Amino acid sequence: MSTVTEPKPAPPPVEKIKIKVDGREVDVPKLMPDWQGKLVPTTMLQACQLAGVEVPHYCYHPKLPVAGNCRMCLVEFGLPAIGPDRKPILNEDGTPKIIRQALPYDPSLPRGAIACATPISPGMEIYASSPATKQMREAVLESLLINHPLDCPICDQAGECKLQEYSVEYGQSESRFAEEKVHKPKRVDLGPRIILDDERCILCTRCIRFSKDIAGDDALGIASRGSHNFLTNYPGKAFDNNYTLNTVDICPVGALTSKDFRFQMRVWFLKETKSLCASCGTGCNIVIGSREEKVYRYTPRENDAVNGCWMCDYGRLNYRWIDRSDRLKEVRRRRSEGPSERTTWASVLKEISEKLRTAAPGSVAIIASARQTNEELYLLAKLAKRLGALTDSIPRCGEADKLLLHSDRNPNSTGARLTGFLSAEIGSNLKKIADAVQSRTVRTLIVFGEDVARHGLGAPLLKRLDTLIVSDILPSSTAEIAHYVLPGCAHAEKRGTFTNVKGRVQKFMKAVEPPGDARPEWEFLHELVLNVTGQNGFVSIEGLFNQMAKEVPAFAGLTWAALGDTGVAVPI
Repeated sequence: MSTVTEPKPAPPPVEKIKIKVDGREVDVPKLMPDWQGKLVPTTMLQACQLAGVEVPHYCYHPKLPVAGNCRMCLVEFGLPAIGPDRKPILNEDGTPKIIRQALPYDPSLPRGAIACATPISPGMEIYASSPATKQMREAVLESLLINHPLDCPICDQAGECKLQEYSVEYGQSESRFAEEKVHKPKRVDLGPRIILDDERCILCTRCIRFSKDIAGDDALGIASRGSHNFLTNYPGKAFDNNYTLNTVDICPVGALTSKDFRFQMRVWFLKETKSLCASCGTGCNIVIGSREEKVYRYTPRENDAVNGCWMCDYGRLNYRWIDRSDRLKEVRRRRSEGPSERTTWASVLKEISEKLRTAAPGSVAIIASARQTNEELYLLAKLAKRLGALTDSIPRCGEADKLLLHSDRNPNSTGARLTGFLSAEIGSNLKKIADAVQSRTVRTLIVFGEDVARHGLGAPLLKRLDTLIVSDILPSSTAEIAHYVLPGCAHAEKRGTFTNVKGRVQKFMKAVEPPGDARPEWEFLHELVLNVTGQNGFVSIEGLFNQMAKEVPAFAGLTWAALGDTGVAVPI
C-alpha cells in the first residue's frame, strides 16, 4: 500500500515595511533575527545593510547584544509629519511631509539616532550620507581620537583596524586637540593569551558582552569614570576561559592582542585560505593566515550552521606543529633490522602494491586515523574490502564544553563510519587486530596517522609483522620500526572534506605546501588502489569526491561544487 506524503504548509509571508534610504525606496522586513536568532523589529542599521548602504559602527556586532554606546552609527532620519488630528500632513503633490534634521543643528527638530538600536517604521526616511550625518560621524570620531595614542606603526591591528579605516573615510583631516592626552595602562597581562592596551581601548564593550553572553564568563568590566575609565578584569577573576581569543577578533581597534600572534606578521602580508579546524568533531570553519609556506594564525570563519563567528582557543592555537623541524619529509624503506634508507615514491608504491596483491585474504589489517579526510577513508575502505582486511581507528576523547568544543577530538569520526571504513564502534577492533598480529594471522599492518605503539600494539608485537607500512606527519615509535614510511600532509597542506559530528560535510582548501617528499594521502592512496586492482587512471580531489558520492549512500547526490563554503548536511 503506497503512502502519500502531505505537502508541508508554505511559510507565512514576510511582512515588509516601505522606507527610503538615501532617497531610494526599499521594502524591508518588519522583523529580523537578533543576536540570539529571535525575531525583533528591524533596526535602521539592518535596513541600510539590506539596501547596500554602509553605516560605520564599533560597538554593534550581529552576534552580540546591542549596547549602543559608541555612537558611530548616528544617522539623520525623517518621519512622516502628523497633524493635530493624528493624520499625516501631505505636501502639495500629495506625498507625506517628512520632518528631518537640518544644518546647523536646531534643537526643535528631530535629531540623529543610533542606527543599531532604532527600529524602522513605515514611511521613515534614512539619510545615511547627508551633511548632518557626516557631521555627527566627524564629531564622534574626533571624540574617540582625543585620547587615542598614535600607535598605528607598531600596532598589531593595523590593516584590520576600524578606527584607522573610519578616520580616513569619515574623520577630519586635522586634529584640533592640543592638550596632553590621558594616559592609561599599556601592555596589561589580561590573561594567559591576551595583552591589553587600555590607551587604545574605545570602550565599545564588545569583549565584555562576548565574555558574559557568549562564553558565559563574566570576567571583564569598565572601571573609573569619564575619560579616565578603562577596561579590566574583575578582582579575583582571571580572563582564562577557552574562548578569550575571540575578543581579539571582535575588538575593532588594537586594544586586545593575541600573545601568540603579537608582532609576528603584518596582516596585509598574509594569504588567507578557507579551511576547517581539525581539533575536534565540531568542524569549526576557519581562515588560515599564511605567508611563504608558514602558517601564522587561525581565525574563525562565519558559518551559522556550525560555529557562528567563534572558535575555541584550543583549536585556534593547535597549528604550531605544522612547522615542526622534525616533520617526516622523506619516503623511507627498511629491508632488515638495520637503519632505513631514503627511496622514491614510485619505487616504494610499486613494492607495497606487489606485497598487497600477493597477500593472503585476511592477512592484512589497516588502522587509520579519524583525522584523515573522507576521501582518504573512502580509498582505505576500498583497499580493505579488496584485501579482506580488519580495520579500526584510535578514539580520542576529551572534556566538552557548552559552546563549541566537542568531546570527540577526532575531526572525522563520522566520516570514518559513513565511508564504510569503520563497521563497528571506533576502537572496538584494536584488540582483535593485536591478537591477530600476535598469532601471526595478520602479517601486514597499514597505519595511517596514528602511533599504534602507544595504543596496545607495542614495539615487540609490531616486530612480529612481515610488513609494517606507516604514513604519518610527525615521528613516532611506530614509524621508527616501520618497513615503509610514507610522509603525509597536515590538513593545511591539502584539500579534502570532513564530516562533523552533526553530519555536515565540509571542504577545506590547501594553504601551504608540504615539506620535502610529503604528499597528500589521497594522491598516493588512489595510486595504490589502482595498482592493487590493476586499473589505470588519475583523478583530482574533485573527481574523487564525486566518485565517492556515487558509491557511498550517505553522500548520494553531493558534488564537490555543491558543498560551497559552508558545507551540506547529510543523514547520519
